[in-house]
Amino acid sequence: MKRVTQAFRGSHLTARILRSTSWVVVGYGGAQAIRLGSNLILTRILFPEAFGIMALVTMVTVGLMMFSDVGIGPALARSPRGDDPEFLNTAWSLQVMRGFGLWLVTLALAYPFAQLYEHPELALYLPVAGLSLILTGFFPTRMELARRHLQMGRATLLDLLSQLLGLALMVALALWTRSVFALVLGAVFTNLIKLVVMWVGLPGRRDRFQIEKPALLELVSFGKWIFLGTAFGFISTQGDKAVLGKLLSLETLGIYNIGFFLASFAMALGQSVAQDLLIPVYRNKPPSESAENRRKLQRMRFLLTGGLCALLLLMAYVGPPLVEFLYDDRYLAAGPIVTIMACGFIPKIIGMSYDQAALAAGDSRRVFFLTGTRSTLQMIMLFLGLYYFGLLGGVASYGIAMLIAHPLLVALAIRHQAWDPLHDLVSFTLAGLLAAGAIALHWDALQTISSAPVG
Repeated sequence: MKRVTQAFRGSHLTARILRSTSWVVVGYGGAQAIRLGSNLILTRILFPEAFGIMALVTMVTVGLMMFSDVGIGPALARSPRGDDPEFLNTAWSLQVMRGFGLWLVTLALAYPFAQLYEHPELALYLPVAGLSLILTGFFPTRMELARRHLQMGRATLLDLLSQLLGLALMVALALWTRSVFALVLGAVFTNLIKLVVMWVGLPGRRDRFQIEKPALLELVSFGKWIFLGTAFGFISTQGDKAVLGKLLSLETLGIYNIGFFLASFAMALGQSVAQDLLIPVYRNKPPSESAENRRKLQRMRFLLTGGLCALLLLMAYVGPPLVEFLYDDRYLAAGPIVTIMACGFIPKIIGMSYDQAALAAGDSRRVFFLTGTRSTLQMIMLFLGLYYFGLLGGVASYGIAMLIAHPLLVALAIRHQAWDPLHDLVSFTLAGLLAAGAIALHWDALQTISSAPVG
């Protein structure tokens, strides 16, 4: 126990990694507990269609954020100028301008989007939800500096505080209005609370508006491929909702979204760890530098993959009974969706650490090509799955696409000397066998969603 405690102490890299990883897990676990609590409360106050409508609104706002992402976070994490005030001011200024620009886009999209999905109320909900884009643009760069220096404690606690306050407000709005508007306004107020809490609670320098030409050129040079890659990333993370929003009823889409939320716990945790920690780790311990670095990264990779796959497989096995326990009968179809999606996330988890090595080396161009190929495969498999196997095939398409694309990820990892064949062999073998067991266990339940009407 003493050795474990000592490992967390000090300012050396290993201690900072351990502390930051712990804070990421605490922060993400707390955030998901808050989301689950809000989900359970709000599903009893509102109706399944409300969550379907909110899924469409979120798809647009998240999509706009991704389509305009120029990689400010990764740029601050990897750049030698990541602590330079002029560089930080330029990054923050771009972020603010982007937020206002995105809100104007929501105004332009509102009416055609409502017409496309044949729900007139979306024309009102979308511009209101878009206010969050302005608010997030003002988030201080001190949040990114905490990630850069692996000092996540205070930022994590402040984030959890803002989410708790936002949840309380959203529940109050739901009890008052009994409408989807409670979800839309609640999300906006949560971001407003987070903005205030972060500006007041995080120590350090204050951002101000400034555009420095060398900083702008560096951000644009690195971010142009991030921008293109995250445009494809939107297809990967939100494309299913864009397609299913047209093919499913709002009630079924709401149920699908609940299943996705429960299944994606480990996936989103892994993405948080990868984005917050792995670029600084690869920057400090490049695998190309020494065999010792590669051994340390291998240990980290096995721990990350093993822990996340264990969480995914747990959800795959307990998904249907968990949904039956937590939700009323209107949401039971989310259970088998949890099982099949949790299994489908496994290939992505196994390769999660590889592309961060490329970003840490500044190779955003090849990450873009990888993201674009995976997203294209995902959409092809989604349409094929829906056409031949209905909703069950559509839900399973993500995992199949990630499995097909894995060799491309391996090629990228080899280029940066980050591929670990032993890790992949062990992980795919063990996780694949256990996933097959979960699918066999719940096969009858999985058959029920294959008959859900699509089209």
